[in-house]
Amino acid sequence: MENEIISFILKYKIIFIFYSIIAILVYINRKKIDTQAKIIMLYRTKFGLKAMDSFIKRHRELVILLGYISVGVGFLGMILISFELLKNLYKVLFIEGTASAVSLVLPGINVPGLGVLPFWYWIIAIFFIALIHEFGHGIVARAHNIPVKSSGLVLLGPIIGAFVEPDEKVMSKKSDIVQYSVMAAGPFANILLAIVALLLMIGVGAIHNEMVEPTGFTFSEYAEGNMPAEQVGLLTDVPIVGVDGEESLKFETLAENLYCKSPGDEIILSSFDSEGETKNYTLTLGSNPTDEEKAYVGISNIENDFKIKEEYNYGVWKTAYYVLDWFKGFFKWLFMLSLGIGIFNLLPLPIVDGGRMVQVASQKMKGKDKGNRIYGMIGFFFLALLLVNLFLPLIKNLLEKMI
Repeated sequence: MENEIISFILKYKIIFIFYSIIAILVYINRKKIDTQAKIIMLYRTKFGLKAMDSFIKRHRELVILLGYISVGVGFLGMILISFELLKNLYKVLFIEGTASAVSLVLPGINVPGLGVLPFWYWIIAIFFIALIHEFGHGIVARAHNIPVKSSGLVLLGPIIGAFVEPDEKVMSKKSDIVQYSVMAAGPFANILLAIVALLLMIGVGAIHNEMVEPTGFTFSEYAEGNMPAEQVGLLTDVPIVGVDGEESLKFETLAENLYCKSPGDEIILSSFDSEGETKNYTLTLGSNPTDEEKAYVGISNIENDFKIKEEYNYGVWKTAYYVLDWFKGFFKWLFMLSLGIGIFNLLPLPIVDGGRMVQVASQKMKGKDKGNRIYGMIGFFFLALLLVNLFLPLIKNLLEKMI
């Protein structure tokens, strides 16, 4: 047990060091920190307020227009993410083997379908995401002449973020559409950042791909349920280089092949054994847990492997390759995190922008007191829905292992 604890600490040492530094800074600045609801800590500054005013002097009309667009995007996103949570809960409850679509995204943790999030990608991406999110709120507020009293950092447990603080009294006197636009501006800014990150990832990826050649594809984990790959002993982290007797160095070829097969069909995967010798593994395909009519190999955390082409494997070209490789990975995670955080903030929860939008709508339709009660019930329902989506699959897996 002691060795497992030490191994866990060493594995996530950077995270422990990072949060230790955060704890020290919180203690040093404890007199400047405002604690709300006993779990939310706010460190107020004036950072960025002059930049917001300067930006608005040049682009007020554009910001107002984008703010109004963000309202439509915000309510549409709220409907979509709410529906997805309900659909995912149904699948988790009634479809065997369904993994939750909700996951904590923290550095060092394996995110299903995406791999392990590196610490430096996380901290840099979170900085840009929080900055863009709050700048979005701030400039739309200033575009409608709503004072912004402060900006700063916020801590909610391990979650680090930023905030701007518009003058709530002035904002409450504005029209509904203005209030919605200020609230929706942050998530909308994150969605725009995600689009920019996606375009940059595609551009960098295109250059990066010209400098490498494929060597096969690997997977690091078996899917749960003793699936075909595990049954035949296909090795993890060992390149798969062929499908049905033909060379296949990218996972996409296997995916296309599976599309034409059904559960019960056979497929031959060429890889290597424990001694490094080429070996053909014959698998009888299973059923995909999310769609029983689709064929399934039972591998996860799949990556295409590459090597640098000979002409780029020296000097400044090699350095350029590793720089491009870093940015390709960073833009991928910036895209995923910015899009995920932007959409998450549209949930009708009390602590995020979507909840505040629902609160304003409820008050306008039912009056302040009754509206707040309706908003409270909606917020509680979606908070419970989120927590069940997050923890129910973990509890089910734990119970299955115990049984």
